[in-house]
Amino acid sequence: MGAVIPAKALTAAAPSPASPSTARAINDRLALGLLQSEGPLTATQLKHLTGLSRPSVADLVERLTEAGLIEVVGESGAQRRGPNARLYGIVARRAHLAALDVRTDSATAVVTDLLGLPLAEVSLPVDAVEEAVDRLDALTREVGAAPLHTVVVGAPGLVSPDSGQLGDTLRLPSWHRDLVAALRRRLAAKVVVENETNLAALAEQRIGAARDVDSFVLLWLGAGVGAAVVLDGRLRRGASGGAGEIGFLPVPGTAALPSDTDCGGGFHALAGRRAVTALAAEHGFRGPAEEAVAGAAGEAFLDALAERLAIGAAAVAAILDPGCVVLAGELGHAGGPALAARVAARLSTLTPVTTEVRATVLGGAAVLAGARLAAREEAQAVLFGGG
Repeated sequence: MGAVIPAKALTAAAPSPASPSTARAINDRLALGLLQSEGPLTATQLKHLTGLSRPSVADLVERLTEAGLIEVVGESGAQRRGPNARLYGIVARRAHLAALDVRTDSATAVVTDLLGLPLAEVSLPVDAVEEAVDRLDALTREVGAAPLHTVVVGAPGLVSPDSGQLGDTLRLPSWHRDLVAALRRRLAAKVVVENETNLAALAEQRIGAARDVDSFVLLWLGAGVGAAVVLDGRLRRGASGGAGEIGFLPVPGTAALPSDTDCGGGFHALAGRRAVTALAAEHGFRGPAEEAVAGAAGEAFLDALAERLAIGAAAVAAILDPGCVVLAGELGHAGGPALAARVAARLSTLTPVTTEVRATVLGGAAVLAGARLAAREEAQAVLFGGG
Protein backbone atom coordinates (compact mmCIF):
# COMPACT_ATOMS: atom_id res chain seq x y z
CA MET A 1 0.00 0.00 0.00
CA GLY A 2 1.07 3.60 -0.32
CA ALA A 3 2.49 5.88 2.33
CA VAL A 4 0.30 6.11 5.40
CA ILE A 5 -1.05 9.55 6.30
CA PRO A 6 -1.64 10.20 10.02
CA ALA A 7 -5.29 10.30 11.03
CA LYS A 8 -5.03 13.91 12.20
CA ALA A 9 -3.81 15.00 8.77
CA LEU A 10 -6.71 13.24 7.11
CA THR A 11 -9.35 14.92 9.26
CA ALA A 12 -7.63 18.30 9.08
CA ALA A 13 -7.67 18.22 5.29
CA ALA A 14 -11.40 17.53 5.11
CA PRO A 15 -13.56 20.52 4.11
CA SER A 16 -16.09 19.73 6.85
CA PRO A 17 -16.20 17.53 9.95
CA ALA A 18 -16.56 13.87 9.06
CA SER A 19 -19.56 11.94 10.28
CA PRO A 20 -18.88 9.28 12.95
CA SER A 21 -19.28 6.49 10.39
CA THR A 22 -16.92 8.21 7.94
CA ALA A 23 -14.36 8.80 10.68
CA ARG A 24 -14.52 5.14 11.68
CA ALA A 25 -14.01 4.06 8.06
CA ILE A 26 -11.02 6.36 7.72
CA ASN A 27 -9.51 5.07 10.96
CA ASP A 28 -10.12 1.46 9.95
CA ARG A 29 -8.36 1.93 6.61
CA LEU A 30 -5.50 3.73 8.34
CA ALA A 31 -5.02 0.87 10.82
CA LEU A 32 -5.26 -1.78 8.11
CA GLY A 33 -2.72 0.11 6.03
CA LEU A 34 -0.33 0.15 8.96
CA LEU A 35 -0.82 -3.55 9.59
CA GLN A 36 -0.06 -4.17 5.91
CA SER A 37 3.06 -2.02 5.76
CA GLU A 38 4.47 -2.54 9.25
CA GLY A 39 3.40 -6.11 9.99
CA PRO A 40 1.65 -7.30 13.17
CA LEU A 41 1.19 -4.55 15.77
CA THR A 42 -0.04 -4.27 19.34
CA ALA A 43 -2.93 -1.99 20.28
CA THR A 44 -0.40 0.36 21.91
CA GLN A 45 1.63 0.51 18.71
CA LEU A 46 -1.52 1.25 16.72
CA LYS A 47 -2.35 4.04 19.16
CA HIS A 48 1.11 5.55 18.74
CA LEU A 49 1.15 5.28 14.93
CA THR A 50 -2.40 6.50 14.32
CA GLY A 51 -2.59 9.20 16.98
CA LEU A 52 -5.96 7.84 18.09
CA SER A 53 -7.07 7.54 21.69
CA ARG A 54 -6.86 4.23 23.51
CA PRO A 55 -10.68 3.76 23.53
CA SER A 56 -10.82 4.52 19.79
CA VAL A 57 -8.13 1.93 19.11
CA ALA A 58 -9.96 -0.62 21.27
CA ASP A 59 -13.17 -0.02 19.33
CA LEU A 60 -11.27 -0.22 16.05
CA VAL A 61 -9.64 -3.54 16.96
CA GLU A 62 -12.96 -5.03 18.05
CA ARG A 63 -14.67 -3.81 14.88
CA LEU A 64 -12.01 -5.20 12.53
CA THR A 65 -11.84 -8.49 14.42
CA GLU A 66 -15.59 -9.01 14.20
CA ALA A 67 -15.41 -8.21 10.48
CA GLY A 68 -12.87 -11.01 10.02
CA LEU A 69 -10.18 -8.65 8.78
CA ILE A 70 -7.69 -8.91 11.66
CA GLU A 71 -6.87 -11.49 14.29
CA VAL A 72 -4.44 -12.16 17.12
CA VAL A 73 -1.30 -13.61 15.54
CA GLY A 74 0.97 -13.73 18.59
CA GLU A 75 2.30 -11.77 21.51
CA SER A 76 4.86 -9.02 21.76
CA GLY A 77 8.27 -10.07 22.99
CA ALA A 78 8.73 -7.04 25.23
CA GLN A 79 9.87 -7.76 28.75
CA ARG A 80 7.20 -6.30 30.96
CA ARG A 81 5.15 -7.04 34.05
CA GLY A 82 2.01 -8.99 33.45
CA PRO A 83 1.03 -10.74 30.23
CA ASN A 84 2.60 -9.76 26.93
CA ALA A 85 0.50 -7.57 24.67
CA ARG A 86 -1.40 -9.22 21.85
CA LEU A 87 -0.15 -8.76 18.33
CA TYR A 88 -2.80 -8.13 15.69
CA GLY A 89 -2.34 -8.91 12.02
CA ILE A 90 -4.41 -8.98 8.85
CA VAL A 91 -6.23 -12.26 8.23
CA ALA A 92 -4.23 -13.37 5.21
CA ARG A 93 -6.66 -16.18 4.38
CA ARG A 94 -9.58 -13.70 4.21
CA ALA A 95 -9.20 -13.74 0.41
CA HIS A 96 -6.99 -15.36 -2.19
CA LEU A 97 -5.62 -13.77 -5.32
CA ALA A 98 -3.90 -14.71 -8.55
CA ALA A 99 -1.30 -12.88 -10.63
CA LEU A 100 -0.59 -13.81 -14.25
CA ASP A 101 2.36 -12.87 -16.45
CA VAL A 102 1.21 -13.52 -20.02
CA ARG A 103 3.88 -13.20 -22.71
CA THR A 104 3.60 -13.80 -26.45
CA ASP A 105 4.68 -17.43 -26.05
CA SER A 106 4.30 -18.28 -22.35
CA ALA A 107 2.17 -17.68 -19.30
CA THR A 108 2.84 -18.04 -15.58
CA ALA A 109 0.38 -17.77 -12.69
CA VAL A 110 0.98 -17.30 -8.97
CA VAL A 111 -1.70 -17.77 -6.31
CA THR A 112 -1.29 -15.65 -3.17
CA ASP A 113 -3.03 -14.83 0.06
CA LEU A 114 -4.47 -11.40 0.87
CA LEU A 115 -1.05 -10.14 1.91
CA GLY A 116 0.35 -11.05 -1.47
CA LEU A 117 2.48 -13.92 -0.15
CA PRO A 118 2.85 -16.68 -2.79
CA LEU A 119 1.18 -20.01 -2.10
CA ALA A 120 1.83 -21.77 -5.41
CA GLU A 121 3.04 -21.12 -8.95
CA VAL A 122 2.19 -22.84 -12.23
CA SER A 123 3.01 -22.54 -15.93
CA LEU A 124 -0.07 -22.23 -18.10
CA PRO A 125 -0.34 -23.64 -21.62
CA VAL A 126 -0.55 -21.17 -24.48
CA ASP A 127 -3.11 -21.53 -27.26
CA ALA A 128 -5.14 -23.79 -24.97
CA VAL A 129 -7.27 -21.29 -23.12
CA GLU A 130 -9.73 -23.60 -21.39
CA GLU A 131 -6.92 -25.89 -20.27
CA ALA A 132 -5.08 -22.86 -18.86
CA VAL A 133 -8.10 -21.86 -16.78
CA ASP A 134 -8.57 -25.49 -15.70
CA ARG A 135 -4.98 -25.60 -14.50
CA LEU A 136 -5.31 -22.36 -12.55
CA ASP A 137 -8.58 -23.52 -11.02
CA ALA A 138 -7.05 -26.87 -10.01
CA LEU A 139 -4.09 -25.13 -8.41
CA THR A 140 -6.30 -22.85 -6.31
CA ARG A 141 -8.22 -25.86 -5.05
CA GLU A 142 -5.06 -27.79 -4.23
CA VAL A 143 -3.79 -25.01 -1.96
CA GLY A 144 -7.20 -24.22 -0.49
CA ALA A 145 -7.41 -20.86 -2.22
CA ALA A 146 -10.70 -21.29 -4.07
CA PRO A 147 -12.63 -19.25 -4.85
CA LEU A 148 -10.30 -16.48 -5.97
CA HIS A 149 -11.24 -12.92 -5.06
CA THR A 150 -9.11 -10.97 -7.55
CA VAL A 151 -7.01 -11.86 -10.59
CA VAL A 152 -4.57 -9.44 -12.23
CA VAL A 153 -3.26 -10.27 -15.71
CA GLY A 154 -0.16 -8.60 -17.09
CA ALA A 155 -0.11 -8.75 -20.89
CA PRO A 156 1.65 -7.00 -23.78
CA GLY A 157 -0.27 -4.49 -25.85
CA LEU A 158 -2.59 -1.57 -25.21
CA VAL A 159 -5.04 -1.79 -22.34
CA SER A 160 -7.84 0.77 -22.44
CA PRO A 161 -7.92 2.88 -19.25
CA ASP A 162 -11.72 3.23 -19.65
CA SER A 163 -12.84 -0.32 -20.42
CA GLY A 164 -9.89 -2.36 -19.18
CA GLN A 165 -9.97 -4.30 -22.45
CA LEU A 166 -6.82 -5.61 -24.07
CA GLY A 167 -6.44 -4.07 -27.52
CA ASP A 168 -5.66 -5.91 -30.75
CA THR A 169 -2.21 -4.47 -31.48
CA LEU A 170 1.30 -5.60 -32.32
CA ARG A 171 -0.03 -8.74 -34.04
CA LEU A 172 -0.52 -10.38 -30.65
CA PRO A 173 -1.90 -13.91 -30.60
CA SER A 174 -5.66 -13.96 -30.14
CA TRP A 175 -5.31 -16.28 -27.15
CA HIS A 176 -4.34 -13.31 -24.96
CA ARG A 177 -7.82 -11.85 -25.29
CA ASP A 178 -9.42 -15.30 -25.27
CA LEU A 179 -7.69 -16.11 -21.98
CA VAL A 180 -8.93 -12.92 -20.33
CA ALA A 181 -12.45 -13.59 -21.58
CA ALA A 182 -12.33 -17.16 -20.28
CA LEU A 183 -11.10 -16.05 -16.87
CA ARG A 184 -13.95 -13.55 -16.62
CA ARG A 185 -16.49 -16.09 -17.79
CA ARG A 186 -15.46 -18.99 -15.58
CA LEU A 187 -14.19 -17.38 -12.38
CA ALA A 188 -16.22 -15.50 -9.83
CA ALA A 189 -13.18 -13.29 -9.24
CA LYS A 190 -12.71 -9.74 -10.41
CA VAL A 191 -10.31 -9.95 -13.38
CA VAL A 192 -8.14 -6.90 -14.06
CA VAL A 193 -5.87 -6.54 -17.11
CA GLU A 194 -2.82 -4.27 -17.12
CA ASN A 195 0.02 -3.71 -19.55
CA GLU A 196 2.99 -5.85 -18.54
CA THR A 197 5.47 -2.95 -18.58
CA ASN A 198 3.23 -0.88 -16.32
CA LEU A 199 3.18 -3.74 -13.82
CA ALA A 200 6.96 -4.00 -14.00
CA ALA A 201 7.16 -0.28 -13.19
CA LEU A 202 4.87 -0.79 -10.18
CA ALA A 203 7.20 -3.48 -8.87
CA GLU A 204 10.34 -1.40 -9.43
CA GLN A 205 8.62 1.55 -7.73
CA ARG A 206 7.61 -0.44 -4.64
CA ILE A 207 10.34 -3.04 -4.17
CA GLY A 208 12.94 -2.46 -6.88
CA ALA A 209 15.28 0.09 -8.38
CA ALA A 210 12.96 3.13 -8.19
CA ARG A 211 11.95 3.01 -4.53
CA ASP A 212 13.52 6.38 -3.73
CA VAL A 213 12.27 8.45 -6.70
CA ASP A 214 8.86 9.96 -7.48
CA SER A 215 9.35 10.20 -11.24
CA PHE A 216 11.01 7.73 -13.58
CA VAL A 217 10.59 5.95 -16.89
CA LEU A 218 11.04 2.21 -17.01
CA LEU A 219 12.55 1.03 -20.29
CA TRP A 220 11.62 -2.62 -20.80
CA LEU A 221 14.22 -4.61 -22.73
CA GLY A 222 13.16 -8.13 -23.60
CA ALA A 223 11.79 -9.87 -26.65
CA GLY A 224 10.30 -6.48 -27.45
CA VAL A 225 10.76 -3.03 -25.99
CA GLY A 226 8.34 -0.85 -24.11
CA ALA A 227 8.27 1.87 -21.52
CA ALA A 228 6.22 2.80 -18.48
CA VAL A 229 5.89 6.39 -17.31
CA VAL A 230 5.67 7.28 -13.62
CA LEU A 231 5.48 11.00 -12.83
CA ASP A 232 5.03 12.46 -9.35
CA GLY A 233 4.44 8.96 -8.01
CA ARG A 234 1.60 8.15 -10.43
CA LEU A 235 1.57 5.79 -13.37
CA ARG A 236 0.60 7.66 -16.55
CA ARG A 237 -1.24 5.51 -19.08
CA GLY A 238 -2.20 8.15 -21.65
CA ALA A 239 -5.57 8.76 -23.27
CA SER A 240 -5.78 5.32 -24.89
CA GLY A 241 -3.38 3.37 -22.67
CA GLY A 242 -0.58 3.86 -25.16
CA ALA A 243 1.84 5.94 -23.10
CA GLY A 244 5.22 4.27 -23.29
CA GLU A 245 4.85 2.46 -26.63
CA ILE A 246 8.45 3.38 -27.35
CA GLY A 247 8.92 0.48 -29.74
CA PHE A 248 7.04 2.58 -32.30
CA LEU A 249 9.37 5.57 -31.87
CA PRO A 250 10.69 6.37 -35.38
CA VAL A 251 14.47 6.14 -35.49
CA PRO A 252 16.51 7.65 -38.36
CA GLY A 253 18.70 5.13 -40.10
CA THR A 254 16.51 2.08 -39.63
CA ALA A 255 15.21 0.22 -42.66
CA ALA A 256 11.70 1.68 -42.59
CA LEU A 257 9.20 3.65 -40.55
CA PRO A 258 6.89 1.94 -38.08
CA SER A 259 3.20 1.60 -38.86
CA ASP A 260 0.07 1.35 -36.75
CA THR A 261 0.52 -2.45 -36.48
CA ASP A 262 4.25 -2.94 -37.01
CA CYS A 263 7.05 -1.43 -34.94
CA GLY A 264 9.74 -3.01 -37.11
CA GLY A 265 11.07 0.36 -38.27
CA GLY A 266 11.02 1.95 -34.82
CA PHE A 267 13.12 1.77 -31.66
CA HIS A 268 12.17 -1.91 -31.46
CA ALA A 269 14.42 -2.47 -34.48
CA LEU A 270 17.37 -1.27 -32.41
CA ALA A 271 16.69 -2.68 -28.97
CA GLY A 272 14.46 -5.76 -29.24
CA ARG A 273 16.01 -9.15 -28.45
CA ARG A 274 16.37 -10.09 -32.12
CA ALA A 275 18.14 -6.81 -32.88
CA VAL A 276 20.44 -7.22 -29.89
CA THR A 277 21.27 -10.78 -30.94
CA ALA A 278 22.15 -9.54 -34.44
CA LEU A 279 24.32 -6.77 -32.99
CA ALA A 280 26.18 -9.31 -30.87
CA ALA A 281 26.75 -11.44 -33.97
CA GLU A 282 28.31 -8.43 -35.70
CA HIS A 283 30.80 -8.38 -32.83
CA GLY A 284 31.62 -12.05 -33.24
CA PHE A 285 29.38 -13.49 -30.51
CA ARG A 286 27.05 -16.38 -31.27
CA GLY A 287 24.78 -17.04 -28.35
CA PRO A 288 21.72 -15.88 -26.38
CA ALA A 289 21.16 -12.12 -26.18
CA GLU A 290 21.19 -12.24 -22.36
CA GLU A 291 24.70 -13.72 -22.36
CA ALA A 292 25.87 -11.12 -24.84
CA VAL A 293 24.49 -8.27 -22.76
CA ALA A 294 25.97 -9.77 -19.59
CA GLY A 295 29.40 -9.09 -21.06
CA ALA A 296 30.19 -12.21 -23.05
CA ALA A 297 30.19 -10.25 -26.31
CA GLY A 298 32.81 -7.80 -25.10
CA GLU A 299 33.27 -4.12 -24.38
CA ALA A 300 32.77 -2.93 -27.95
CA PHE A 301 29.39 -4.65 -28.13
CA LEU A 302 28.23 -3.05 -24.86
CA ASP A 303 29.32 0.36 -26.15
CA ALA A 304 27.34 -0.17 -29.36
CA LEU A 305 24.27 -1.36 -27.47
CA ALA A 306 24.49 1.60 -25.08
CA GLU A 307 24.60 3.91 -28.10
CA ARG A 308 21.30 2.44 -29.29
CA LEU A 309 19.59 2.52 -25.90
CA ALA A 310 20.67 6.11 -25.33
CA ILE A 311 18.61 7.14 -28.39
CA GLY A 312 15.40 5.95 -26.74
CA ALA A 313 16.43 7.36 -23.37
CA ALA A 314 17.20 10.74 -24.96
CA ALA A 315 13.71 10.90 -26.48
CA VAL A 316 12.21 10.11 -23.08
CA ALA A 317 14.36 12.74 -21.36
CA ALA A 318 13.57 15.45 -23.91
CA ILE A 319 9.81 14.97 -23.68
CA LEU A 320 9.20 13.96 -20.06
CA ASP A 321 12.31 14.98 -18.05
CA PRO A 322 11.72 12.12 -15.58
CA GLY A 323 15.10 12.44 -13.90
CA CYS A 324 15.59 8.68 -13.89
CA VAL A 325 15.46 5.85 -16.43
CA VAL A 326 15.40 2.23 -15.27
CA LEU A 327 16.74 -0.37 -17.72
CA ALA A 328 14.42 -3.28 -17.00
CA GLY A 329 13.45 -6.66 -18.39
CA GLU A 330 15.67 -9.65 -18.97
CA LEU A 331 18.22 -7.72 -21.03
CA GLY A 332 18.31 -4.78 -18.63
CA HIS A 333 18.96 -7.21 -15.79
CA ALA A 334 21.69 -9.01 -17.75
CA GLY A 335 23.46 -5.72 -18.52
CA GLY A 336 23.27 -4.56 -14.92
CA PRO A 337 25.11 -1.47 -13.65
CA ALA A 338 27.80 -1.79 -16.36
CA LEU A 339 25.32 -1.25 -19.18
CA ALA A 340 23.43 1.41 -17.21
CA ALA A 341 26.64 3.38 -16.71
CA ARG A 342 27.41 3.25 -20.43
CA VAL A 343 23.92 4.43 -21.36
CA ALA A 344 24.13 7.25 -18.81
CA ALA A 345 27.48 8.42 -20.20
CA ARG A 346 26.21 8.47 -23.79
CA LEU A 347 22.89 10.01 -22.77
CA SER A 348 24.66 12.93 -21.09
CA THR A 349 26.07 13.93 -24.48
CA LEU A 350 22.67 13.83 -26.23
CA THR A 351 20.53 16.00 -23.97
CA PRO A 352 20.95 18.89 -21.52
CA VAL A 353 18.37 17.23 -19.24
CA THR A 354 20.08 15.51 -16.33
CA THR A 355 18.88 11.91 -16.26
CA GLU A 356 20.12 9.13 -14.02
CA VAL A 357 20.17 5.63 -15.51
CA ARG A 358 19.71 2.62 -13.24
CA ALA A 359 19.63 -1.13 -13.77
CA THR A 360 16.64 -3.16 -12.68
CA VAL A 361 16.98 -5.32 -9.58
CA LEU A 362 14.01 -7.51 -10.53
CA GLY A 363 14.59 -8.39 -14.18
CA GLY A 364 11.92 -10.40 -15.94
CA ALA A 365 10.29 -11.30 -12.61
CA ALA A 366 9.09 -7.70 -12.27
CA VAL A 367 5.88 -8.30 -14.25
CA LEU A 368 4.69 -11.08 -11.98
CA ALA A 369 5.78 -9.14 -8.89
CA GLY A 370 3.83 -6.11 -10.09
CA ALA A 371 0.75 -8.23 -10.80
CA ARG A 372 0.92 -9.61 -7.25
CA LEU A 373 1.13 -6.08 -5.82
CA ALA A 374 -1.73 -4.87 -8.00
CA ALA A 375 -3.93 -7.83 -7.05
CA ARG A 376 -3.25 -7.25 -3.36
CA GLU A 377 -4.09 -3.57 -3.55
CA GLU A 378 -7.20 -4.15 -5.68
CA ALA A 379 -8.56 -6.74 -3.23
CA GLN A 380 -7.67 -4.79 -0.13
CA ALA A 381 -9.34 -1.66 -1.50
CA VAL A 382 -12.59 -3.62 -1.71
CA LEU A 383 -12.31 -5.60 1.52
CA PHE A 384 -10.97 -2.70 3.57
CA GLY A 385 -13.73 -0.35 2.46
CA GLY A 386 -11.77 1.76 -0.02
CA GLY A 387 -13.25 0.46 -3.24
